[in-house]
Amino acid sequence: MTAPETFTALVLDEVGGKVVPSIKELSADDLPEGEVTVRIAYSTLNYKDGMILHGLGNMVRSYPHVPGIDFAGTVESSGAPGFEPGDEVLVTGFGVGEFHWGGYAQKARARTEWLVKLPEGLTLKRAMALGTAGFTAMLALMDLEKQGLDPNVGEVLVTGAAGGLGSVTVALLASLGYDVVASTGRAQLHDYLRSLGAGTVIERGELAAGPERPLLAQRWGGAVDAVGGATLASILAALKRGGAVAACGLAGGNELHVSVLPFLLRGVKLIGVESSARSATERHEAWRRLAAELPMDALDSMTAVAPLTEVVELGARILEGAVRGRVVIDVNG
Repeated sequence: MTAPETFTALVLDEVGGKVVPSIKELSADDLPEGEVTVRIAYSTLNYKDGMILHGLGNMVRSYPHVPGIDFAGTVESSGAPGFEPGDEVLVTGFGVGEFHWGGYAQKARARTEWLVKLPEGLTLKRAMALGTAGFTAMLALMDLEKQGLDPNVGEVLVTGAAGGLGSVTVALLASLGYDVVASTGRAQLHDYLRSLGAGTVIERGELAAGPERPLLAQRWGGAVDAVGGATLASILAALKRGGAVAACGLAGGNELHVSVLPFLLRGVKLIGVESSARSATERHEAWRRLAAELPMDALDSMTAVAPLTEVVELGARILEGAVRGRVVIDVNG
């Protein structure tokens, strides 16, 4: 009798109330239900992955658990129309890596609605160099465009700019002709942000304390904020009349203390960007635009590659704000 084929996965177990990660060999029988089996080539590292790897936020419902909120690979078998063996696909969102087993493994089972076929112009590796961070960056731009954002609005601010979402946003906006101002707390990365297309780089501290007054001088034509908290309050106070900010993260806190005056007197808008359960139409359009509009040399310059064995350490670093740009996880490396 032939032994079942095994594959490598990073598995989280709960031991004595603590989350314990380990590399294990699993078989197809261990995988959860799903219409499509994917041979994974790459996953990636997001802030949420760092939280899950270290048991923060109570996002995982049951253990043992395979984390990794994104993955890209090749369909190995399919019981779903529209997907055939050999198709290259990617997955982000839908609770993958949280409620469902994720991409820190060499195989995964996926539900049909999770899957996006790899768009023309992207490789599997570059798709994961983007991952949820890049996907969210494009959604933020699309949402801001619906509110009238265009390159003529003046300065557009990107906070948390040296992180994954911020780096993609800076490069994307610059490629489309926007005047990008990047905010970071890491002085050593100013040249990096300028290389991605930022025209101006400002220190995080200029925004982090919150606004001194409910209304500040009008500066920002728009903004993409990955920080939240007092930084977001500062942005709202300095948006130009009719401007909008897309809120994408909470590295600086999940509470917002702000006056209603910017909304009432300047008509500014605060947009929450949710990326997990967007419609199929929005998902495909966002990925199509990323492949077409983001300079791939810029994406490559912000991307590092690491093996599965380094994920836990990298997860700790991303929580500390010590990861630059994007990290692709080679699950076969």
